[in-house]
Amino acid sequence: MSSTHNSQKFGTAPVFFTAISTILGAILFLRFGYAVGNVGFWGVIFIILLGHAVTIPTAFAISEIATNKRVEGGGEYFIISRSFGLNVGATIGIALFMSQAISVAFYIIAFTEAFEPIFNWLRETYGYDLPRQVVSVPAMLLLSILILKKGANLGVKALYFVVAILFASLILFFLGKTEYSAVSNFNLLNADFRNSDNFFIVFAIIFPAFTGMTAGVGLSGDLKNPSKSIPLGTTAATVIGMIIYFFIVYKLAGSASSEDLVANQLIMSKIALGGAVVIPLGLAASTISSALGSVMVAPRTLQALSIDKSFPSKGVNKWLSKGRVSDNEPINASLVTCIIAMIFVVLGDVNAVAEIISMFFMLTYGALCLISFLNHFGSSPSYRPSFKSKWFLSLIGFWISIWVMFKINTLYAFSAVVLMTLIYLYINRYHKHRNGLESIFLNSLYQLNRNMQVFLQKAGKRKVREWRPSAICISKDSFERDTAFKLLNWISYKYGFGTYLHRIEGYYSKATYSQSQEELHKLINSFDKMENHVYVDTIISPSYTSAIAQAIQLPGIAGMENNMVIFEFDKDNPDRLDLIIENYSLAKAGNFDFCILGSARRKFNYKNNIHVWIKSSDTDNANLMILLSFIIGGHPDWNKADIKIFNICKEEQASETRKQLDDLVVSGRLPITNSNIEIIHEQIDVSSRELINKRSADAGLTIIGFRGESLKHEKSGLFTGYQEIGNILFINSNSQKTID
Repeated sequence: MSSTHNSQKFGTAPVFFTAISTILGAILFLRFGYAVGNVGFWGVIFIILLGHAVTIPTAFAISEIATNKRVEGGGEYFIISRSFGLNVGATIGIALFMSQAISVAFYIIAFTEAFEPIFNWLRETYGYDLPRQVVSVPAMLLLSILILKKGANLGVKALYFVVAILFASLILFFLGKTEYSAVSNFNLLNADFRNSDNFFIVFAIIFPAFTGMTAGVGLSGDLKNPSKSIPLGTTAATVIGMIIYFFIVYKLAGSASSEDLVANQLIMSKIALGGAVVIPLGLAASTISSALGSVMVAPRTLQALSIDKSFPSKGVNKWLSKGRVSDNEPINASLVTCIIAMIFVVLGDVNAVAEIISMFFMLTYGALCLISFLNHFGSSPSYRPSFKSKWFLSLIGFWISIWVMFKINTLYAFSAVVLMTLIYLYINRYHKHRNGLESIFLNSLYQLNRNMQVFLQKAGKRKVREWRPSAICISKDSFERDTAFKLLNWISYKYGFGTYLHRIEGYYSKATYSQSQEELHKLINSFDKMENHVYVDTIISPSYTSAIAQAIQLPGIAGMENNMVIFEFDKDNPDRLDLIIENYSLAKAGNFDFCILGSARRKFNYKNNIHVWIKSSDTDNANLMILLSFIIGGHPDWNKADIKIFNICKEEQASETRKQLDDLVVSGRLPITNSNIEIIHEQIDVSSRELINKRSADAGLTIIGFRGESLKHEKSGLFTGYQEIGNILFINSNSQKTID
């Protein structure tokens, strides 16, 4: 405990200096002149503004999140993983660490450019064309020894020293004058914007300069007060860096011709006072400070990843998470960082990798802005940051991050997304128990659902011509058979909506509530084994009637009013039929379509057809029966089954009935062939029940209509006597549905 406390000893200054030294780094000294010469003064100003349209919202997002809860070790990784979940966090965190580690190599290689005058002198005087590695490898080695031996404490002290040199060189740059500046008469009125076709090419070259904005966030685990130091240090570095950029671009545009700016990457040395020494020294200071910042931050990201067991090996996680006893410095993670950086330093050219680095940084910034936006949109009572940004700034930052990624390099952007997806799938494979996103999405979904429900309720006041099922099913036998749930799931798969209520008999009490939660958990786990599109819940009620009365008053899960009630009984033990029949008038009072599923012991045979039996008395029922057969048949379970319609009518009505059905199928664009429509003449000595038993004995599902008047007379007998058939869906439509 004491070591942890001692390690958290830095204030705001290290955050600011780590960020500003990376912002005012290698790109500034080596590429800003080229950018101004290529796209002109206003072109670079627009590049800076576009870049900061990403970085400023990200800085605000980080500041906001950091003042809501303590940001522990890992900086950006910690924020993302605690918001989107450990698996998504680990995915972005691994890419972020690699970007930070490779950035160390990028800055060390850029550091060697400070020695360009010496390399040129050796080539011109002695003919020696030395590789840059003669400087970069020893420099990387010395930096590694510094970090591994002394850690971040000495790194921060060295950071102050090199930042002082950096600012001194910039001051001398602004004090410098050239012959060109004396005659150019440059001002904002005659500044230009040229080569617009190259805008995003130059943007890709310049953008890595802006990524230094979050460099100081990685020190979060070593700060006394992260909620103060991160917002203040990060925001100040971002804004001050942007202002300095503007002045440097103005100075460059007025001090050298566009040809000289493009041709000489150390053009600043031709402008600065004492530039031959000062600018290479400033470049060296800026690149070393940037490398120092990255080499301090990357190991902390890697350590935080291993503490969260992000890697598949327990041994690797334990070894990487280990901190030095004296100061909790991530010694092993630092060693890995230095090795990765050294590999790329030896390779000598990370220009191709630089754009990939930008892609991962953009993904990280986009994720941070999205977290801020979702927290605003989710409106969780626990989200109470003392630093408050605006939701639209975060949304703008997110969208620009993604847009700019693809504008810079579409292939690299796709590559980065594909790589991140593969990493996520791999992590998700060995961390299945961590699957799923955190509450940040749930809060937003709650808000979105609430707003949609209100909108749909208002819209529902207008009469809607189209009909679609929004069904409730109440069953006490959920653990005995799942036929009712399957039927509701078929209806809800694509065209309809369903709410399945498991009834618990009894009065509402602490005991029955506890029972309902346990059984709900079991049901959800059980139904999740199939592709589930049904909302599942429990209802506690002392009687079937009171349960129905409660259920039919519930709002529809989709926002539209429920319009159908589905009941279910066991065909071999139909004792529940009388209860269902008793509540027919209750359901019909609410204008509900009334469906009763007769469940057979034999399973659904999905390869066999869905049979629809229409009688002359099914004036209102017929269209609903056909529509439901189409809706059920749309589920993948029934993709090998056809819909077959049987219509029992008087012989003299056969021709007209056939024509009506053919027209209905054509006008309604139903997937039913003429050969699957059969007209059967009524016979006095043969009942419809006999016909159905004979013709639909092998059907996968049989749909039969019934009238309310028949129910009054025949009661439960109306639904019995179909022993030869499997599962039967009896339908009583509240009104005639339109098929068009």
